[in-house]
This record gives sequence, structure tokens and C-alpha cells, in this order.
Amino acid sequence: GFELSPILQPLEPFRNRALVLTGLDNYPATDQGDTGGQHPRAAPAFMSSVHPKQTEGADVQAGTTVDQMIAELICRDSKLPSLEVSVDRNDVVGACDHGYACAYMNSMSWKSPTQPLPAETNPRFVFERLFGSGDTAEARAIRVEEDRSILDGLAEEISALSSRLGGHDRTKLGEYLDAIRDVEQRIAGAELTNGDFAVPERPVGVPETFREYAELMFDLQVLAFQADVTRVTSFMMARENINRSYNEIGLPEAHHSMSHHGNNPEKMQDFSKLNTYHVDAVAYYLDKLQSVPDGDGTLLDGTVVLYGSGMSDGNTHNNYSVPVVVIGGPENGLEGNRHLVYPKGTPLANLSLSLLSKFGVGVEQFGDSTGQLPLLSGV
Repeated sequence: GFELSPILQPLEPFRNRALVLTGLDNYPATDQGDTGGQHPRAAPAFMSSVHPKQTEGADVQAGTTVDQMIAELICRDSKLPSLEVSVDRNDVVGACDHGYACAYMNSMSWKSPTQPLPAETNPRFVFERLFGSGDTAEARAIRVEEDRSILDGLAEEISALSSRLGGHDRTKLGEYLDAIRDVEQRIAGAELTNGDFAVPERPVGVPETFREYAELMFDLQVLAFQADVTRVTSFMMARENINRSYNEIGLPEAHHSMSHHGNNPEKMQDFSKLNTYHVDAVAYYLDKLQSVPDGDGTLLDGTVVLYGSGMSDGNTHNNYSVPVVVIGGPENGLEGNRHLVYPKGTPLANLSLSLLSKFGVGVEQFGDSTGQLPLLSGV
């Protein structure tokens, strides 16, 4: 065993499943000749281990993230390949920071190196994506029967537009239209699949406090697993450069401003309080997973949770030795209740490569990986 830090104390009930990892570097998020951009690089690099291309345009490029590679394998029979949610704004167009497109700042999951997956922020929209917009099983079935693609009524316009585009732009248009049809089919499939599932009441509006908001988003993820709509989710609990304040716990200063504490002890104490508040929300999620029966155990038994940040120090924009906690168990080839300290210079990508292996994704290289992490399974 080991002693959990004050920030991680809320995870005490789950320490036997917790692996605290120290020494993992998110090097692809560092400045490699770019001008600024520490925040927009941190988010996509955290799960892709690829240095994002600096651009304000639509030609974004990062890397396929570890969650999406796992989803490609284990969600083949699921109606939704994955679910991405957030409690912060999710702009995906325009420039957000130092010559970087907003898609970088607000997309933690990437289906491909050029396809970021924007996170949904509205709980009602998440619910409807999971279970359809009908209030009853009959209403959802009727909706599925009556639904037509929004593209069906635009066939002539699409054809005319395509004829005026060059080869590259036609390809991009085709990818966009394919993405629309894919989303439509996934939503329709979810409505059919969950016709007999005891769906709870649809959420209305966005909760006022972070905790209420986060708990609702966690509840929706648990529902998604419980109904087997998907088996992979990602949750951006705080996007880069966010200005959310936490008045409910006596922290009126904006999140981003708090992270630039200047090593002031009082401000550092406030920032620690904020991070503990976030970890406590994660503990709520773990408890929720543990409360839902699944086979001979609970949903938590079959789940791996990766919690962390693309930066280790927001005050200096440091991407080395980033904070990472993995929650899992022997069912997932993991042995918890340990704090593992890896040698200086160990890539965060080595963790992703290890998780891919444990989920049966056979790849030898991931981002800037140099090999799998030893000791995750206790040997």
C-alpha cells in the first residue's frame, strides 16, 4: 500500500483498484518550434501522444486517441462506437489560442488524425443520443420508422455543390456527408436497441454548479454502459484555458487564473482545493459504477478509468511528469493499491500502449512510445 496525497484522498474507498503513476511525460504537447499553444496541444496529445499541427483552419491534424483504438475493437457490436461529453463550451470552428484551431482545445478524443470528436455539453442531447427523443418505447419506435436522413432532401444541392469542387474538396465533402449519415444511423440504432430498456426521465437544462453538472454527465455514462449502448466514453471535466469559477465551494476565481498561482501558498491551497473537488466527482462516478450489478460483479469490475491531465503544472505550462491515475483491477490485468514511479523521460505513450495491449489491440507502437510500462499487473 501507499499513502494517497490530499488531492487523491477521495479515492480512498477505491485504493485497491487505483494505480497512481508518476514520471510519465506528455512530450508531444511541448513547444517544438511552435509559437505558444501550450493549452490547445495538451488536450489532444494526452490520449494521442502526437504533436498537433499548428493551424487555425480546418486542416487540423493530431493522432488517433487510445480510447478510439479501443472502441474500434470492443464496440463493434455497440450502437454507439463511443460517447464524448464535457461540462465546458465545445467550439470546434475558428481559432482559439496562438494559431491553433478550437478543435484542438475542445476535443480530447480523435477518431483519426484529422477527425476530432467534439464533446457534447448538453445533458438532454446526450440522453437523446443514447435513447432517442421519444418519451416512451412506442414513441421511439415510431420515430425510427418515420425517420429519413436529412441528406435525402438535399441530394440535388449536394450534387450541384460537388460538381463545382476540386478533387480534394470533394473528398472532404464526402467525408463530412459520411459522418452525418454515420451519426444518423447510430442514433437510429440506439433508439431501436433501447426500445425495451427502462429509460429514466430525460434531463432538462444544464445544472448550475459544477458538481451537479458533472454528476449528471457521469450518470449518463453509467446508463450508456448499463444499456450497452457503448463501452467507451471520454469526459473532459475541465477544458484547457477554462474560466469556470467554483463559488459553491468558496472559489470565485476562474479555474485558469487559479492555475497560474505564481507559487503563492494561499493560491496554491485554493488550486489544491479545486483539484480535490474534481477528484471527489470522479469518486462519485466510481461509486456509481460499483452500485450497478453486471454479471457476477458490478460495472466497475469490468471498467478501466484513466484520469489525468496533459499538464503537470499549469503555472509554468509543464508537460513533464503529468498526473495520472488508472482505476482497474485483476479483471483488466491491473493490480491496484500501488504508486509506481517511472524513470525520468518515460513517455505517457507507454501507458497508452500498455492499455491497448490489455484490451487486445495489437499494435507495437503508439505515438512516441518506447515500449509497454512494466509492473501495471504487479509483475
